[in-house]
Amino acid sequence: MTLPAWLTAINFNADGLIPAIAQDHKSGRILMMAWMNSDALQLTAQTQTAVYFSRSRAKLWHKGESSGHTQTVHDIRLDCDADVIVLSVTQAGGIACHTGRESCFYQRLDLSGQTPEWQTVDKVLKDPADIYQAHESTSANSQTKNTHANANPDTDQTRVDKSSVLQQLDQVLVERKQADANSSYVASLYAKGLNKILEKVGEESTESIIAAKDFANCDENRDKAQYDEARHELIYEVADVWFHTLVGLAWFDIESDAVLNELGRRFGLSGIDEKAAR
Repeated sequence: MTLPAWLTAINFNADGLIPAIAQDHKSGRILMMAWMNSDALQLTAQTQTAVYFSRSRAKLWHKGESSGHTQTVHDIRLDCDADVIVLSVTQAGGIACHTGRESCFYQRLDLSGQTPEWQTVDKVLKDPADIYQAHESTSANSQTKNTHANANPDTDQTRVDKSSVLQQLDQVLVERKQADANSSYVASLYAKGLNKILEKVGEESTESIIAAKDFANCDENRDKAQYDEARHELIYEVADVWFHTLVGLAWFDIESDAVLNELGRRFGLSGIDEKAAR
């Protein structure tokens, strides 16, 4: 298919994608960054609503399809190298991030101390559980009814039974090992190799440490909203650590039950005795 002349002027990368930055039409604040292919960009121009391309699912996604927080596009700009798009948008609900914040860029590097530290500087405007559950209850689209509380267009959106979530994850991870690298985020990790997986485990561990330190500095009696936000952030980051650790275990064909069995073996055993027995 022949592309329109205006699309041929764009320098898409080797995967046929271009980064797209969404910026608030009035304040100018950067809200989020996602990817577009030629189809996404063409649909965005035609509908004047933001349409992106999910690398993990290898498909188009309309911003707000899971949350209701759509983006009306007022202006589309291309940089001097023709390899970055900037969208000037009005963000429905005032929330662009799946964490319930105005912007995905809610962490600021604090350089005031001896060691730079990332600090969460934006409050959660609405609990993600309320965002996605509310949208699910009113949406007529059967696909959006399958999204979960922390729904993110670049993650698998499937509800699971919490009592067997680890076993279900084991099964999914095994399937992803055989999948095409472009079909999902996990498949892309496996394609990149063990070092990349371990790198992600390290990154997520660091982020969970930062979240724990932020939570430790919160006072529930002094600022309940900040306390709840920090608590949610810590849970979210620890979940990322667990998930990427499971990806690493699956690389070696080790199921989560092996870890559960080891924890079970230690249950009731003195930590001192267990360490001495190693």
